[in-house]
Amino acid sequence: MVQMNHPLSQNLKKGLPQVIELIRNTGFFDFFDLFPQGEFYLVGGVVRDLMLGKKTQDLDLVVRKVALPDLEEALKNLGKVQVVGKNFGVLKWAPKAKGSGVVDIALPRTEKSKGLRGVYREFIIDSDPNLPMEEDLNRRDFTVNAMALDLRTEKVLDPFGGSGDLTGKKLRAVGDPRVRFQEDYSRILRGIRFACQLGFEIEEETWMALKGLISGLVNRHEDESFVVPREVIGKEMVQALTYDPVKAFDLFGQSGAMEIILPEILSMKGCPQPKNFHSEGDVWTHTRLALAQLSSPTFRKEFPGEPLSAELVLSVLLHDLGKPHTLKTPERDGTDRIRFDGHDRVGAQMASKICRRLKLSQYPKGDLLHVDSEDLSWLVGKHLILVQGQVMEMKATTIERYFLKPGFPGKTLLQLILADSLATIHEDGFPNLTSYYQVKERITKIQKKAQQFRKVPAPFLNGEDVMRIYGVGPGPQVGEILSMLREEQLTGRVKSRKEAITFLNRSKGNPGDTKKSVNH
Repeated sequence: MVQMNHPLSQNLKKGLPQVIELIRNTGFFDFFDLFPQGEFYLVGGVVRDLMLGKKTQDLDLVVRKVALPDLEEALKNLGKVQVVGKNFGVLKWAPKAKGSGVVDIALPRTEKSKGLRGVYREFIIDSDPNLPMEEDLNRRDFTVNAMALDLRTEKVLDPFGGSGDLTGKKLRAVGDPRVRFQEDYSRILRGIRFACQLGFEIEEETWMALKGLISGLVNRHEDESFVVPREVIGKEMVQALTYDPVKAFDLFGQSGAMEIILPEILSMKGCPQPKNFHSEGDVWTHTRLALAQLSSPTFRKEFPGEPLSAELVLSVLLHDLGKPHTLKTPERDGTDRIRFDGHDRVGAQMASKICRRLKLSQYPKGDLLHVDSEDLSWLVGKHLILVQGQVMEMKATTIERYFLKPGFPGKTLLQLILADSLATIHEDGFPNLTSYYQVKERITKIQKKAQQFRKVPAPFLNGEDVMRIYGVGPGPQVGEILSMLREEQLTGRVKSRKEAITFLNRSKGNPGDTKKSVNH
């Protein structure tokens, strides 16, 4: 049991009432009288997070000394129940209470690997209402996840020292780490993800086992399918990178996971860059530095209070992926300096393939962890937009198209450009943010100093208006005229629908001037 004088006990005492209230709202506490012999436990991540002082909405419960049919029948009176396999002893319960999500309720159970082959979730599972809680906790992956809180006594059962590891900020496997990982190789990546999520160091024996078994992630079944599905690997990778981009980058590299998950990235190591623009070092060093900028004071000042999205982190990670494949040097190729012509285009194609291979779009749209393959490819392909042209000479329509167009990740592109610029250390020892601030100023003017992205005025006229005023049918000329008119609107020279009609009537009388304006 965790003693009340434990360093984290105050966190538990402070956070538990909120969780108790969540449970009370579901009606679950009615079972205390209905099953007086029953034991009811909060388990896993919710106990860990309570002890760390983190808010949680997750409820994961284990019930002892109550038969599964009796528990199922009682739960039906308070909501919908789905049984997840009789042997599993797991119930998915959706309480009738408003605002309650689905709650996992399980009997204590054991899990035995079918052959220590590392196959994802390949276990023989037996549930038993009379199984001691210590045996249920013994099947779990890491000690910090192997604690249970008795809801009757509000005391924490901690047979494997998880509370001590929380205090020491250590991630330690339950039991023999080699056996734990050989039961399911996906736990290797879960370990890296938890280290990033919690900000913990991986305990030495656990780390050595993790590194020693990392190659198991490429093992296959006889039918050539992977023992750990690629979508599981992608899911863990995205979470780790989003929780802590630099720590994930380092742990993936040091463990050997990068070679297995993202082998394309390894070619950035040792890939030289022109020192007058990139005194920070090779492409690998630049990429790590760019990831670090996502938590820098400058970045946080520019985008205060905004959580990192997976698309942003992945775009920063992959923005220079094409450089090693387009490298040209004076010694080898006779160029005037080190060049990477077209690396944005090549990198965009590679990023798209990675996204599809690891099924990175599996999280729902709108979720911070969702990665759209087209958006990711677009971000990598456009990250040089400010390098390839003078910002102050860009048309307003160009600024709008890249940074303010609905349905496009314009704000993410601006964030990527800032992170990349901050990590591009010129030979004077400083980054050059001139272009970033110039485009930001122009965006602000287009938005008329609106605070939110994409608040852009709608066009005053549409294609039908143009065809009516000009007396022409559909065709390229209509698009050219609309583009010209949009430029006039965004720069403030045309301020209303009436002025737009007047402008077109004037330009209609002088087609040469119109064509000249369109091509400017």
